[in-house]
Amino acid sequence: MEIRQLKTFKTVATLLSFTQAAQHLNYAQSSISAQIQALEDELAVKLFDRLGRRILLTEAGERLLLYAGKLLDLVEETKTEVAEASQPQGSLTIRVPETLVVHYLPPVIKRFQRRFPQVGLLFTTCAHEGLQKDLRKGLTDLAFIMADSIQATDLVSEALGFEPLMVVAHPQHPLAAKPVVRTSDFHGQTFLFSRVDCSYRRVFQQVLTQADVRPGGLLEFNSIAAIKQCVMAGIGITVMPQVAVAEEITTGRLAILAWEEGPLETALLMIWFKEKWLSPTITAFMEMVRTAV
Repeated sequence: MEIRQLKTFKTVATLLSFTQAAQHLNYAQSSISAQIQALEDELAVKLFDRLGRRILLTEAGERLLLYAGKLLDLVEETKTEVAEASQPQGSLTIRVPETLVVHYLPPVIKRFQRRFPQVGLLFTTCAHEGLQKDLRKGLTDLAFIMADSIQATDLVSEALGFEPLMVVAHPQHPLAAKPVVRTSDFHGQTFLFSRVDCSYRRVFQQVLTQADVRPGGLLEFNSIAAIKQCVMAGIGITVMPQVAVAEEITTGRLAILAWEEGPLETALLMIWFKEKWLSPTITAFMEMVRTAV
């Protein structure tokens, strides 16, 4: 069992794609397949189930992933503490809300790449489901979510700041003309929500539930830009961090609804697994994000 094979296995397990893993690692896809096959032959187990074009980890693959993460962390720690490698290598897998990527991370990524040019960054969307599991398994090195808290004793969370949440609609939406929008006014309205900015929608939905208000329709998207375009087309109402809609509000393409509850807010949390070794590259990225946010 080679370190190279474990790195390849972890990358395939993270992306659940041989093709994307080959692109990320700059290998031929045949090399990826051969390394996985060699691991399966050595361990005498199947690591992935092939379902048409999709692949999924088997039970054995799930178990190997836990050990692969620990072994690869130990290799990186050894290089840093013993070999004193002059130029860090490898990659970081980071789960992050789209709002954070678009509005805060570009200067962080630029600084990080200048300092660690040989370290790859793999960003994945931050759906709340499965987040804790992926951190524990090592599929994700570091995560960011927009939520008030996360309940897990083996995860460390750090609040980086708070983001105001705005309820917005097309300027010609009937509720945009009201001096005060009651929570009951949302009954029967169509709402557009994000699947990639994690949990802040729950804050809003909890208020509606407590008031026994039921939306007329719910549309979910994997893109903040798509939601904004649809709302600007008059399809419905959405809730977003202020930073994500500031430009559209300034230019009059979206209007803030004068909701009686006033502006909500959500914390921006940075999360990692308590037992994970924080390499110098992870630590540096974390510090750069703290400074930027």
